[in-house]
Amino acid sequence: MNTQILVIAEHDNHSVALDTFKTLSAAAQIGEDISVLVMGYQCQEVIECIGQCDIVKQVIVADNEQFSHLLAENGAPIAVQLAKDFTHILAPATTFGKNMLPRIAALLDVGQLSDVVEIVTADTVIRPIYAGNALAKVKSTEEKILMTIRGSAFEAVGLEPANQAPVIAVGGHDVGNGLSAFVSQQQNESERPELAAASVVISGGRGVGSKDNFALVEQLADKLGGAIGASRAAVDAGFVSNDLQVGQTGKIVAPDLYIAIGISGAIQHMAGMKDSKVIVAINSDPEAPIFQVADYGLVGDLFDIMPELIDKVP
Repeated sequence: MNTQILVIAEHDNHSVALDTFKTLSAAAQIGEDISVLVMGYQCQEVIECIGQCDIVKQVIVADNEQFSHLLAENGAPIAVQLAKDFTHILAPATTFGKNMLPRIAALLDVGQLSDVVEIVTADTVIRPIYAGNALAKVKSTEEKILMTIRGSAFEAVGLEPANQAPVIAVGGHDVGNGLSAFVSQQQNESERPELAAASVVISGGRGVGSKDNFALVEQLADKLGGAIGASRAAVDAGFVSNDLQVGQTGKIVAPDLYIAIGISGAIQHMAGMKDSKVIVAINSDPEAPIFQVADYGLVGDLFDIMPELIDKVP
């Protein structure tokens, strides 16, 4: 198959999201003709950074003030109008990609392959089903193949500072119907690493008991320089905000170290963390499902274990 691949970049107009580079890694397994679409406003740093990837043949730039805070409603029409030149359109399987790509697929009237974890051939991929308990090999018969890429399954491509891919500016494209506009954005300020990109993640579940008790999770995370996560049960109980949820309906993580505290291990949660390099579980129930995927397990009362563990960590 003669492939022309378009990767939609996720960025904040200043830096490129790590999952974009992992999506490029997946694209390289499909074919060599790779272009990257950057939709933003005054985002020269992003353009230069992506251009340093030696696998990128060209960077297509849609610079518009409406893209200073890119909305999928306004960005999708750009990709659709460019789609005629490409056989594949890829995006990260992040909140950004899961919002953007389905809109593009709907406008093109094609199906989408979601959460791809392995590229088999240009039209065949592996993706998880049944909350990650099984893997399906799926072949697309669409004329244009759209897929979101699960970043935890791919290594990020490297940068070559001496390299600079050609830049093509596109203009005159429809930037949406004016029905959607950015209003505001609030971010929680934290010195901890971002959950999806952290090498160490400490997560708490319903067993932690309360919002106040979640301080034990925070203390261990701070000592290890890690990010904080939570099960859906902990989020639903109001212990932490939902942006910290790990699982099928939350963040998918694969850190070097994942510590699950007071988490029984519902399949939806394990779907979001079972690819972690080392998993440590702390739970009072020796039959808890979390121990089936854990490399190390501590059975006991977390309120006895955690203070001692925090004290032992330098």
